[in-house]
Amino acid sequence: MKIAKKILFFFLILLLLIQFYPLEKPEVTLNNPNDFLKNKDVPQKIAQLIKTSCYDCHSNETKFPWYSKFAPVKWLVYHDINEGREELNFSEWNKLSEDDKSDKLFDIQDEMSEGEMPIKIYTFMHQKAKLTEEQRILIASFVENLAE
Repeated sequence: MKIAKKILFFFLILLLLIQFYPLEKPEVTLNNPNDFLKNKDVPQKIAQLIKTSCYDCHSNETKFPWYSKFAPVKWLVYHDINEGREELNFSEWNKLSEDDKSDKLFDIQDEMSEGEMPIKIYTFMHQKAKLTEEQRILIASFVENLAE
């Protein structure tokens, strides 16, 4: 029993110490003049779906949940946001070339059609971000038409 208490104490100290590990938080910017939704004529229903299901990881308008303040979870959250923005950042849409825009639209269409986005761990923690099949088809059809 004494060993179990020592191990528990060690892990609690370790958990406390990792909170001080420096990690750069992804920047949040609410004024994004190059934003996809500001520069495209997106129907309100589709815009709301994209905002709710995609923007936390794929824009500069991330809303950090309470649990993103604590390591090691914040490491995963920050990593996913940085990776998501690198792959597609809706806030930087108008900075892309026309070819890149077309490629990204087809990528979105593929991800929606295949049910790959939003990722499962995100929808587990953010139930409102979960998309129905009908919503996926709606987004996929919209971006496919936009790409053409």
